[in-house]
Amino acid sequence: MHRWLIRPADYETVWQGMRAFTEARTPATADEIWLCEHAPVYTLGQAGLPHHVLAPGAIPVVRTDRGGQVTYHGPGQVVAYVLADLRRAGLYVKEYVAFLEDAVIGLLADYGVQACRKPGAPGVYVPGADGELAKIAALGIKVRSGCTYHGVALNVDMDLRPFDGINPCGYANLATTDLAHCGVRADLVEVGERLARRLAGLGDRARPSGAPPANSPAAAGVGPAAFPPAGV
Repeated sequence: MHRWLIRPADYETVWQGMRAFTEARTPATADEIWLCEHAPVYTLGQAGLPHHVLAPGAIPVVRTDRGGQVTYHGPGQVVAYVLADLRRAGLYVKEYVAFLEDAVIGLLADYGVQACRKPGAPGVYVPGADGELAKIAALGIKVRSGCTYHGVALNVDMDLRPFDGINPCGYANLATTDLAHCGVRADLVEVGERLARRLAGLGDRARPSGAPPANSPAAAGVGPAAFPPAGV
């Protein structure tokens, strides 16, 4: 199931809500997708380096527990927080990250925008006017006891200037863009709904209980499936 949070959503309130949901869930708890649009905020991952925050100005900086470095959330960006049981879905973290990226790439293709991955830099990118790749979607996750929270942020139609106050995702001079700059004028709620439908496909990938991912060490009888404690 998915639901929209009150807009604009306070980041720390949503973060604590995700933590509480994850700590309280059981093997029978259904996965959820929370959609929102945040008030302006910079978030720094649990291993994030403060020097990547260059000039925050009046925008608050929140140290959070997701993986990754620093990113910006604000009006005109839809964020999908995926609260999912990866063990039930039979996915390792790398497979799950690929699933998130694929969901965004497929969504952008629906709007006629060609997008791709960038080796070594999680997220989704589109070709910029200068031929360089510009980031249109960022992701960061946290895994606890095989269950994930946090998720993916897609730039729809926003003021991109706050990205100049940071090294986005830890990369100096990384260009950022949004759907509007790609020539697509779309309603944020519509984009969020379409993204949620794609992310809901995670449940379709679920394997029988106890079955490890294909081609995994566990499937080969080497050892049990395992999940690292932090996101990427």
